[in-house]
Amino acid sequence: MTHSKLDAGAQKPRRGVLPYILLAAILAVGGYLASGDKTWTLESWLQREEQLRQLHADRPLAVYGTAFLLYVAVTACSLPFATVLSCSYAWLLGFVPALILVSFASTSGATIAFLLCRYLIGEPLQRRFSHRLAGFNRALARDGAWYLLTLRLTAVVPFFVVNAVMGLTRIRIMTFWWVSQLGMLPGTCLYIYAGSSMPHLDQLAQQGVRGVITPRVFLALVLLGVFPLVVKKSLDLVNRQARAKGRADETRGPR
Repeated sequence: MTHSKLDAGAQKPRRGVLPYILLAAILAVGGYLASGDKTWTLESWLQREEQLRQLHADRPLAVYGTAFLLYVAVTACSLPFATVLSCSYAWLLGFVPALILVSFASTSGATIAFLLCRYLIGEPLQRRFSHRLAGFNRALARDGAWYLLTLRLTAVVPFFVVNAVMGLTRIRIMTFWWVSQLGMLPGTCLYIYAGSSMPHLDQLAQQGVRGVITPRVFLALVLLGVFPLVVKKSLDLVNRQARAKGRADETRGPR
């Protein structure tokens, strides 16, 4: 199999969004503290956190169901809140429950966005340009799963763009589902781990800033920074080996 068209090494991985989220959170908290708004004191947030955790303990099914539907809606509508929701769910629910919920909710939302694009735009486009797209559809039928997996793992292209573009193709729905579920899982694990590593507000009240700088939080930030580089290097190696095998096959020719 030749993957020259699918070479992820030709593109640079985008920067992680976590630093921008943290910066926005710091600016927002600082602004509210500077405004002197007493409704945004640490005591009020401690009360809200306690209420949320009590609700989770009393009505877990309602909390999980609402969280799942909210995440599906956000990803299906391509709203830029998925990362914040992932970290928040992990902080509230814990690593394993949040990982299961976010993994399936993100794939469900992505599939809905994929189907909307396919049946609103993709099918008319395929019918109108069927002859021009015939070669592209054959190439995608052969290497589409690998191409999609590469995009999911490297996150070079925003996921909402991947959902929309794949909706314009002939890739099978089940292929899109399982490849997306698999390809997004490593990144989801990292964001869930980062969110679950954040301390509760009562710890912050007792320890201050030192409560945030923990070994788990530090490890989570390191993993978020290193993971895209590891994936890129691995995919570069796989693509080079595939191209070398393809050239070797062409050199030997038919037996």
